[in-house]
Amino acid sequence: MINRFSQRISTKQGRFLGRVLLHSFLSIAGLIMVFPFIWMFLSSFKTFRQLLASPLSFWPRPWVISNFKDSWNALPFAHAYFNSIYICILVVIGSLITCSMAAYGFSRFSIKGQKSLFVFFLSTQMVPKQVLLIPFYFLMSRFGWVDSHLSLIIPALLTNPFAVFLLRQFILTLPPELEEAALIDGAGRLRTFWSVVLPNIMPGIGAVSIIISLDTWNSFLFPLVLLNDQSKFTVPLLLATFKGQFGAQNYALVMAASSISTIPMLVAFVLGQRKIIASLSASGLGGR
Repeated sequence: MINRFSQRISTKQGRFLGRVLLHSFLSIAGLIMVFPFIWMFLSSFKTFRQLLASPLSFWPRPWVISNFKDSWNALPFAHAYFNSIYICILVVIGSLITCSMAAYGFSRFSIKGQKSLFVFFLSTQMVPKQVLLIPFYFLMSRFGWVDSHLSLIIPALLTNPFAVFLLRQFILTLPPELEEAALIDGAGRLRTFWSVVLPNIMPGIGAVSIIISLDTWNSFLFPLVLLNDQSKFTVPLLLATFKGQFGAQNYALVMAASSISTIPMLVAFVLGQRKIIASLSASGLGGR
């Protein structure tokens, strides 16, 4: 009995020590990942002399708030914010509609060659976007959408294989009896989809909306190639222009502008990370 009791204590101590080591490692790794954002945010409150001082100081002395105002007024950041926000909203809403309907079709309708079609659809994720840039530009030129936000909105809301795959995994977890009961009550496929399926996959829709918004907000390459008018620039594109104009003159303004462009999506990710992790776990992608 004494040996068994001592073995249980040693096992509990080992588990506790393992958890302590794991959480310590994760805390250190998380701090390393977050440190660049902390440094960027603190540097945005420093003067230009503080950034060039040797040795570098971690805390601003004094705290300068005017960097945010100066960087905001140096270029039309308000207009770029408006462009990025409304593009994100349209892409997220449109993608949720098209991707959820495609996911419902792939999960509930049986047609010849469906699996092969779905595998081919997912395989497009393996093609780097840079490879498609030149043909995509010529296609947008044929449509007359170069230097237009339509080139950033319409293709994005029509093609998102990852969102379709994630929502399909959620729909597959739903019992078919729910839809069969709705069909017996006289509801059509479209009514069943809107009234039965969508309310039950809201966690997946929330996670997908956050992922799409992050990807749309941070998009840089395609807006760089497709947009020419500065009044149509998105936040990342205007930030690159800002760095080119003021990067050699005042690093503090660049840090403030970077904070302005990064903080909204950083806050959105922090608030929505639990939904993303929960949705990946529920869909079978979380390592279970």
